Amino acid sequence: MGLTCRDVIGRLEEEYPLTCAEPWDNVGLLVGRMDAPVEKVYIALDLTDEVLQEALEWKADLIVTHHPMIFQQIRRVNDQDFIGRKILRLAESHTACYAMHTNFDVLAMADINERLLGLTDTQVLMETGEDAKGGPRGIGRVGMLDSPMELKSCAAFVKERFGLPKVRMFGDPETPIRRAAVSGGSGKSMIHPALSKGAQVLITGDIDHHTGLDAVDQGLCIIDAGHYGTEYFFISHMREELGRMFPQLAIRCAEGRCPFTDI
Repeated sequence: MGLTCRDVIGRLEEEYPLTCAEPWDNVGLLVGRMDAPVEKVYIALDLTDEVLQEALEWKADLIVTHHPMIFQQIRRVNDQDFIGRKILRLAESHTACYAMHTNFDVLAMADINERLLGLTDTQVLMETGEDAKGGPRGIGRVGMLDSPMELKSCAAFVKERFGLPKVRMFGDPETPIRRAAVSGGSGKSMIHPALSKGAQVLITGDIDHHTGLDAVDQGLCIIDAGHYGTEYFFISHMREELGRMFPQLAIRCAEGRCPFTDI
């Protein structure tokens, strides 16, 4: 007998339980039937119209995304709203949509970023709960870089390790850096935890002008690698995970591409 959404989702939720997601988040099966057959899975960071079109043309049975397509309350589903149109297209094509957001951040994204930066002596940046052994779990990491470097060199290091065309930094380029915090996605709320854990720099995304200046005034430099730039690793990670869990699945991934263009 073939796989169903229930089989695939059940295995994913063994590894990435929904209970690890933040209370405000919207994770899990957003559209679709648990008993629907699954042979083809499409993986993406976001369910944009372009991603949805490609997934449907490929005849995907299940789309797995990091960011939830449905986030705010929905009072009606019709073709007069862009979210409603996506839901209708998914339902009409019998394609399920599943999101794993802050549960993935807690259980995988922080480790991915930690490994990319080669941090040592690490600890959780913002604790959200306890692991099976009673230790802290949560979003982000803080730890020591392999060797001291100036902020400008650290920014170049992040750019190279994350495979990005550019990053932004707030702070004196010659500031010595050894202890770094990293948090994928939007990291504005991570400034206080980073300061409290003695970080000299926070590597994250979506830092606005005033937030960056205020962080520097408090003694914390910022390297803004972008929301996309700190999280697109989700796609390759989940390709490997699903391939390991279900070798019989056909898997396709959205093209890794920054959603905006600098000119």
